[in-house]
Amino acid sequence: MSTTIYPDEATIFAAVCASIFAIVGVLGNSITIVALLRCPKLRSHATTAFVLSLCISDLLFCSMSLPLQAIRYTWQKWTLGETLCHVFPVLLYGNVAVSLLSMVGITMNRYILIAYNSIYASIYRPLYIWLQLCFVWIVAFSLLIPPVLGVWGRMGLDEMTFSCTILPDDDGRSPKKVLFLVGFLIPCLVIIISYTCIYWTVRRQRMRLRSHSGLQSSASTGSREREDSRLTTMMLTIFFCFLLCYLPLMVVNVFDNEVDYPVLHILASVMCWASGVINPFIYAASNRNYRVAYTKLFKRIIFWDYVSPVPSKSFPASRISKDPSVQINKDLGEIEAAVETTEVKNKDTIIQL
Repeated sequence: MSTTIYPDEATIFAAVCASIFAIVGVLGNSITIVALLRCPKLRSHATTAFVLSLCISDLLFCSMSLPLQAIRYTWQKWTLGETLCHVFPVLLYGNVAVSLLSMVGITMNRYILIAYNSIYASIYRPLYIWLQLCFVWIVAFSLLIPPVLGVWGRMGLDEMTFSCTILPDDDGRSPKKVLFLVGFLIPCLVIIISYTCIYWTVRRQRMRLRSHSGLQSSASTGSREREDSRLTTMMLTIFFCFLLCYLPLMVVNVFDNEVDYPVLHILASVMCWASGVINPFIYAASNRNYRVAYTKLFKRIIFWDYVSPVPSKSFPASRISKDPSVQINKDLGEIEAAVETTEVKNKDTIIQL
C-alpha cells in the first residue's frame, strides 16, 4: 500500500463500514421503494413522491458511491481510472443536494397543504409534484456543472487523501464554499423555517378549533391529525439525522481543507455514509403506515398470508381469519355435516323400503 496521511487502522475501519453500509443501504432502500409503490394509501400522500426521491438518491449513493469508497480505502489509493474519478464527486455532492432539496419539497408542500388546503387541492397535484421533483434533480446536479467543465474549480484526484473531489482550478478558485452555502446551508434554513411555520399554523388551527366550544372534532378529523403529526415527526427526524450525518463532513471539508486532522475526515465520512442507510429504519420506527407497508411486502415475498398482528386504523384487520388451522376446522365441520346428512337420507330410504 502507498504511504498516506491516514493511519492504517482508520482506512480499514472506513473500508469495512463502507462495505456494510452499501449492502444494508441497497437492501433497505430497495425494499422501501417497492413497499411504497405497492401501497395505495401511501401513494396518495403528497409527500410520498419526495420520500421516493430520497430513497432513490440513497440507493444510488449506496450502490455506486459506497463501493468506490470501500475500494479506495482498501487499497489506500485511487485505482479506478480518471473517468470514474470525475464521476465520483458528481455522485457524492449531487446526491447530497438531491436529498436536501427533496426535504425542502416535503416541508414546503406540507406547509402549503396545512395552511392553504383549498388552494393546494385545486392544483393538479401529481403533475405539480413531479415537476417539482424534476426541478430538484436538475438543480442538484446543475450546481456541479462549473467544476465539471473546469470553469470554476475542477474535478480531480487529491493525491494526499487519494480522494476524487472538487479541486482549485489553475487560478486557485474553488466553488466549495459557495456550494456549501447554496447547496447545503440555504436549504437547511428553508427546512427549519418551513417546520417552524408548520408548527405555528397547526397550533393556531387547534386553538381556533378549541375556541368554538360547541364545535366538536369528529373521529375522522382526530385520526387525520394524528396521522399528520406522525408524518411530520418522521420527516423532522429524517432532517435532524441528515444534519447529524452530513454537517461534520461539510465542516471539515470547508474549514480543514489542508487535512490537518485526517482521522476527523474519516470519521466525518463514515457518518456521512450512514445517512444513506438509516432512513428506512426511521420510516419503520416512527410511522405505522410505513410499518404496515413493509409487513405486507414481506408477507408477499415469503408467501406468509395471514392477517397482520399489528392492525391499525388505516389498515383494519380482516374479520375472516386466514389462519390455516381455522380453515381446516371449518372444512372438517362441513365434511361432518355432509356425512350426517347422508346417514339421515339412508335411514329414511331404509324405513320407506
